[in-house]
Formats: sequence, structure tokens, C-alpha cells
Amino acid sequence: MATKVYMEALSPTMEEGRVTTWLKNEGDQIAEGDVLAEVETDKATMELVARGAGVLRKRLIGEGDTANVGTVIAVIAGEGEDISSLVGADAASDQAPSTAEAPEKVPSAEEAESEEEADVKQGAAAVAAAGQTERDQAEKGTADRAAPGEKPTPTPDRKTQAARGEGQPSITQGGRDGQRTTEQGDGRVKASPLARRLAAESGLEIGAVQGSGPGGRIVKRDIEAALQEAPAAAAAPAEAPAERAPEAAPAAPAPAAPQPIAAEAYRDLPLSQMRKTIARRLTQSIGPVPHFFLTIEVDMGEAMQLRQRINERFKEEGIKVSPNDLIIKAVAAALRRHPWVNSAWTGDAVRQYDVVHIGVAVAVEEGLITPVIRDADRKGVTEIAQEVRELAGRAREKKLKPEEYTGSTFSISNLGMFGIEEFTAVINPPEAAILAVGAVQEKVVVEKGEMVVRQRMRVTLSCDHRVIDGATGSQFLQTLKRYLEDPMMMIA
Repeated sequence: MATKVYMEALSPTMEEGRVTTWLKNEGDQIAEGDVLAEVETDKATMELVARGAGVLRKRLIGEGDTANVGTVIAVIAGEGEDISSLVGADAASDQAPSTAEAPEKVPSAEEAESEEEADVKQGAAAVAAAGQTERDQAEKGTADRAAPGEKPTPTPDRKTQAARGEGQPSITQGGRDGQRTTEQGDGRVKASPLARRLAAESGLEIGAVQGSGPGGRIVKRDIEAALQEAPAAAAAPAEAPAERAPEAAPAAPAPAAPQPIAAEAYRDLPLSQMRKTIARRLTQSIGPVPHFFLTIEVDMGEAMQLRQRINERFKEEGIKVSPNDLIIKAVAAALRRHPWVNSAWTGDAVRQYDVVHIGVAVAVEEGLITPVIRDADRKGVTEIAQEVRELAGRAREKKLKPEEYTGSTFSISNLGMFGIEEFTAVINPPEAAILAVGAVQEKVVVEKGEMVVRQRMRVTLSCDHRVIDGATGSQFLQTLKRYLEDPMMMIA
């Protein structure tokens, strides 16, 4: 029996993948579990394995081609088996059924959306019947209210409403009689898991979205529609009363049209899956997340001396601690003291984490990825140093596993190695904060009336104002400063 090979969700946030290398050719004998291809996801390059046995009869996309998750990209079948129906013109657009086997650890957005579609289909008949009844009643009521001699105005059907933009899901503060139509009897908002995740990632207040699913349930399309309407509503100016237009001033000469750049003077570089994800995530963060920034300067003299002693002590073991490793340890300890900073915005709640997982931004050839140091508050600085180097190395080789770059509760971005003194970083939703670390530099400062040279560093905390207030963020930075200026305080 023929087996369709689907583009699987190989990472939690993967929506499409690019086949970088086919490891099996057409005609090769395939056993279940064989690695068929290497696929570039939004985070790393992963292996795609066979879910059936037979002969690789047809590859439907080539190396370098991209396909959405759930798309058929190859066919495995018997030697003489007829596969013409599987490799026709529509084969590439064939989507994986909801029951298709997928990696257990990595649920995809498409799988979650399938659940939504199932919910919608279950209520489709009831909704259709109810809609027809409402139309019949509305037309009857209109006819009853029409004045003698007047024709009743027919009620537009759903297609007409859709064409006019009526009846579409939108952001609203209340439903009928001032109550949200998406709340359950216990007051909780009715929404699918995928809709909740999308709302949390985009910073959207899910309780303010009107649901269009069965029983008013909020589904993916409602979140997408709300996100499209929100910027337009904010940008649209209020209509002003009509005023008499002043006499037109003489028209200024039109500016010269810009000259187009010659085609040979540039080249368009195709976006990698990682770059697409970075663009999407940053757009989600900058738009709905209300950022504010706090900067503090730290004397790193004691921390740098401690680093030197540690490196001398563990030289034979090949362990080398960087300033960033000390910062990770200090941040983890400070987060334990300030749980509001170690939190996330979920749309209808603030989630405070009981664990401290630090995401460390690592620059790679195609962009940026954040390997996660789990339970950083429970690890020593040498253990952190070893783990950072191991994860960073695998990140640059695109060999990270999904669990190694997901699940952070706080992130750190350090550009000090490039000589950057100070910068601001963009929050990684749904996290509530990120720390931007500048370079350690020798500066002349005044102490007790005398000028002295000290090793100073500036750090900037980007905060989500829905979770963190100015005082909360400032207190966190004060604790971090105290730990770095007197490292013994971290273990006291």
C-alpha cells in the first residue's frame, strides 16, 4: 500500500519547511524509520524520517523547495504499484489528514487548527438551521412592520453581509446586553487552544474578541481578523464636522520622481525559514506589546576578578567562563527575588513561572536563535558556561532539538563582544522582559572626590508594561547590580 510522505511539523512553531538535501533517491528501497531528507525549519535543520516501507517512487519537490506543513512531498509504494493518482497535478496540494501520524513531542499549528475546524463542522448544521430560522423571522418581522403600500426591505443573506464586511469577527468590549458572548457559564472565555496561543503571542486581549465558532467560541480566524482590525482602528482618525474648504493655494511644483535602481545594482535574497520566523515574531512583539526601557550602569570590577580566578582554577579542565556566563547566573538569581519579571502575558492572565529558564541569544548565519539554559538558578557558573558553549555550537550547526530552544521564561541579548555600549532588545512574546547587555569598558568615574578608572557595563531591561511596572523593573535591576558588583551576594 502506498505511503504519502508529508512535510511534518518538526518544531513547535514550524509552518513550512525547506528541503535542503534529499538523502534518498527515487527507486531506493526504504525501511520505516529511514531518514529521507534534511529539512530546514524556522529554527534548525532536522531529519525527516519515513513512516512506511517500500520504494521511494516519487519526490514531489526538489532540493531548495519549500512546502507547507501537511503537504505531500514524496510517495513510497511497492515496485509495480500504481501511484498515478498520488502524483498528479493536485498531489502537491494534498494536505495531511488530521489522523496522520506526526512526531509526538511536536504538535503543529495545523493539528491545532484541525481541532478548530472539527469544532466548527460539529456545529455547522445547527448554525445553518438557526441562521435560516433567523432570516425567516427577520423577513416576516420586516414585512409586519412595513407601512401600508410599502415593500418590506429584504434581509441580506450571509454572503451579502460578508461582501459588505458585515457579520465578521471583530474586537468588541461586549456582546448582547453588554455581556461578552464568548464567556462560559463560569466566566472563562471560550476559545480554542490555538486561538489562545496566537492571542498570547500577539499580546491581544482574548476576552475582547468576538467569537464566530460554535456557541460563540473564539477560533483562529477571529484572532487573525482582530489583529487586522486593531491597527486599522487605531490609525483611522475620527471624522471631523464638515467645514468649508479654504481656497486652494497655488500648487507647488511636483518633486522629481525617484530614479529606479538598475537591476544589475542589487539582488533579492530569498528568505530562510529562520528569517521569516524572526520577522513574524518581531512584528508580533513590536505592535501589540507596550515596551518600556530601563537602563542601569554596573561596576564589573569584582565580577571580572572572580571570572579570572575561576578560569585559573579550572584551566586544566578546559573550562572558560565569560562575562556573559556570570551575567546569566546573576540574572537567574535576581529573577528568583522578583517573580513578576519572570512572568508571561497570556491574554487573560499573568503567568508567573516557578522555574527559571534563560534564553541566550546566539547569532547564526541566517539570523538569531535563543538556546535555553534550563533551571539556571540551580546551576553553578561553570556548568552554565559549559552548557552555553555546547548549545551555541549546535545552534551554529543547526543541530538544536526543539526542546533546546523553546520554553524560556526570560531572555538575554549580549552585543558587548561587538563593542556596543548600550542598546534595547525586543521582547520575545509571551515573555514579559528581555535584558540587553553592553560591553564592559574602562571608564573614568568619580569616587570620594577622586577620579578613578573602573570597568563599567550598561544593561537595559525591556519590559512589557502589561506585566511589569517601572518600580518592579527598577528593583530587579538594583538586585542584578548588587549581585554583579558583589558576586558573593548570589550565594549568600
